[in-house]
Amino acid sequence: MNSFNQFWNSPINYLKTVGPKKADIILQETGMKVVGDLLTYYPIRYIDRSEIGTIQEITPEMTYVSLKGKITHLELVGKAGRGRRLVGVFADSTGTLELVWFQGIKWVSEQIKIGEEIILHGRLSWFLSKPQFAHPEIEKINSSSGENTGKRWLPVYSSTEKLKKVGLDARGFRVLIEQIIAFMPPEIPDNLPISWVTETGFISRREAWCQIHQPDSLPQIQRAQYRLKFEELFFFQLMLASYQKGNKQRNRSYPFLKVGDLFNTYYHHHLPFELTGAQKRVMKEIRMDLAKPVQMNRLIQGDVGSGKTMVAFLSILIALDNSTQAAFMAPTEILADQHYRNILKYSEPLGIGVELLTGKVPAKARKILLDKLATGESQILIGTHAILEDPVVFQNLGLTIIDEQHKFGVAQRARLWSKGKLFPHNMVMTATPIPRTLAMTVYGDLEVSVIDELPPGRKPVRTKVVRTSKRPEVYSFVRQQLSEGRQIYIVYPLVAESEKSDLQAATEGWEYIQGVFPEVKVGLVYGKLKPLEKENEMQRFKSGQTRILVSTTVIEVGVDVPNSTVMIIENAERFGLSQLHQLRGRVGRGGNQSYCILIVTDKISKEGRKRLAMMEETQDGFKIAEADLEIRGPGDFMGTRQSGLPEFKIASISEDGTILQDARERAFKIIEQDPELSHPALIEVKKYYEQFIAHNKRFAGIA
Repeated sequence: MNSFNQFWNSPINYLKTVGPKKADIILQETGMKVVGDLLTYYPIRYIDRSEIGTIQEITPEMTYVSLKGKITHLELVGKAGRGRRLVGVFADSTGTLELVWFQGIKWVSEQIKIGEEIILHGRLSWFLSKPQFAHPEIEKINSSSGENTGKRWLPVYSSTEKLKKVGLDARGFRVLIEQIIAFMPPEIPDNLPISWVTETGFISRREAWCQIHQPDSLPQIQRAQYRLKFEELFFFQLMLASYQKGNKQRNRSYPFLKVGDLFNTYYHHHLPFELTGAQKRVMKEIRMDLAKPVQMNRLIQGDVGSGKTMVAFLSILIALDNSTQAAFMAPTEILADQHYRNILKYSEPLGIGVELLTGKVPAKARKILLDKLATGESQILIGTHAILEDPVVFQNLGLTIIDEQHKFGVAQRARLWSKGKLFPHNMVMTATPIPRTLAMTVYGDLEVSVIDELPPGRKPVRTKVVRTSKRPEVYSFVRQQLSEGRQIYIVYPLVAESEKSDLQAATEGWEYIQGVFPEVKVGLVYGKLKPLEKENEMQRFKSGQTRILVSTTVIEVGVDVPNSTVMIIENAERFGLSQLHQLRGRVGRGGNQSYCILIVTDKISKEGRKRLAMMEETQDGFKIAEADLEIRGPGDFMGTRQSGLPEFKIASISEDGTILQDARERAFKIIEQDPELSHPALIEVKKYYEQFIAHNKRFAGIA
């Protein structure tokens, strides 16, 4: 064990061909300092070196190729210094191509024999419309068998320009990692239960490292990848399971043991519409959680218009039936006001006290509101961050609901919970459809409910992708909609004046649209507007005073304007699919047919057009989210500010859903049976887990 730790923590600069200077560059470019970092610097892909092509078969679409032939000519060109290079001619039975080396010239000259049959591997470049090999990898052929002497599968490692300048291209990394594999201790403690390794087909940790870097076959690559991906995902899920288990033990809540008069009266006599099957299923899940004496911590996912607010209100009624109060927090004043109006409308026949608390509430009215809240006269408080302020005191807070949780920090959530005598049950709502694998990772310590069904009778938003050349027809359609009394959104992708881009800024777009539609009032909303100005502009649009609203993506989650029927998105190819879907959700909220028009440049690629075609084909936010995750990856999907997303070295949230599910089930089962990991069979698991926690503290409270 000690020898392994010594091996793992050996500084990189002690490796042959590295040294202090190169080690510093590796640290700057990759963050790697010790041998263990290099061992877990996994290949990004592999090259099948058995697929030998010919020069005649080379096309511009090819990148990495293997060719079998002879070097017929070799010449040193240029004077000593930067322009010096070694140029060669490689030939097979179908033609010739040029080889060139700018570095390692002496070594290459000594290795190559004119006329000797070899195999070249490398990345093609093109010079004056002709293929060229720069720094190809040379592989000798066994003279007796005629076979290439190297392994079939060649690992390829990520590199940077700075790393390549010091010889650390893909081949340079292979040389370093070969050293490490050669000196790796024969006995390496496994960080998974031995029974899994022996009984379920997992290969050992040591074998996984050997096969990931020096594979014997494609099946061995796949086994190594599965093992190492599972390991990454397992320990992350183990952390989430432990965190959830700890919460259940620490976070004691009131058990809501009855569904009383308020809920039953509303459900049987005042419900404005029949609940969908999805709403009923989610309510059943919530009801089971609320009946427990530990805090509910549940994420409610659902597209815009799927009925999350009604589910929230019915949950509030259960809290009130059990003699507690409820708090409903939203990220903006206008969204809080929207929830307040809906909840007020729902609760009116029941005579429930509902209050709205935002920064706009005057001091005198605020004092009255706070007094009513403290005495229990007000049972429901809806508001913004203002709810978190110290003067806000509940008589008995039993349920908290947070809309669009990613807008709030962990500390803010904890502050809200502290206003209850016991931990209040917690519900989180989001209109952003999150792929299942991503939800299991980012919101891993929350139970997830999905409202994946829209109310009957709701008209789908008709979506069309059009090129900029069709903009006159689009504006003609907008004018028709305006004549029918409708309202229009026009969204631009940026507003920063300093950002050099061929895209129109929202401010420029606003001026342009005013010229096109001088007969109506055109509003403008963008990220740098002061909150009060933004709220006022949105209110003017909601009231109908503004007929066209030009905006950036700040209206992605926001005000409900049933009269708006057209969403126009400029340069739609620059947006992610999930963001486009969110923007589309701003229309189609009334009884009128609504439309989403995605305007793209005439130069849009075939792949870009194919991607946007999904918006025309489906209204299913979860299908769109899954596609978006595959295209953009989890970091872009959640946004650069999402701090709750781990960076895995080999696992992929978008591709490894099956492995993630297996890792999650095993992790949660272990924590349920042995939360302290005290069983003798889990000694190494616990040691590694403690190291993992030490390196991943920032993820400890991600939900």
